[in-house]
Amino acid sequence: MDSIFHEKQPSGNMDDSGFFSIQVISNALRVWGLELILFNSREYQSLMINPINEKAFICNYKEHWFTIRKLGQQWFNLNSLLTGPELISDTYLALFLAQLQQEGYSIFVIRGNLPECEAEQILRIMRVQQQQRPRLIGEDEAQTSAGYVLNVQTV
Repeated sequence: MDSIFHEKQPSGNMDDSGFFSIQVISNALRVWGLELILFNSREYQSLMINPINEKAFICNYKEHWFTIRKLGQQWFNLNSLLTGPELISDTYLALFLAQLQQEGYSIFVIRGNLPECEAEQILRIMRVQQQQRPRLIGEDEAQTSAGYVLNVQTV
């Protein structure tokens, strides 16, 4: 006789560490009308789109996800393992994406209209100049109290 109590099976869609599968992330983004396309797929590469013309990328390596996003006219690496956002120049973006691919990251392009955010509104009229690149959290503990410095200038 089957028991009405079933042992809960672990899900491949998420785990206790907070890791979500690409399927879960894709479905969550679909709610906002956004689509994920694998950056190095034949389908995407055949479009011959310069990465600077995109709006955002989601990157994954060994159960760690982070975003590279264009806010205003500037790109930012929003990796939570860094002490703060890292400004990425238009010329460096393609090289950075190639480096991530070389290191084994899966990269997905986010297509569609991203929801408005306050940072986007501010950075449309101001530009950021980064005085000091953020470091990996835990790297050089003596200087983490200094954090990162961003200067904002009006356009």
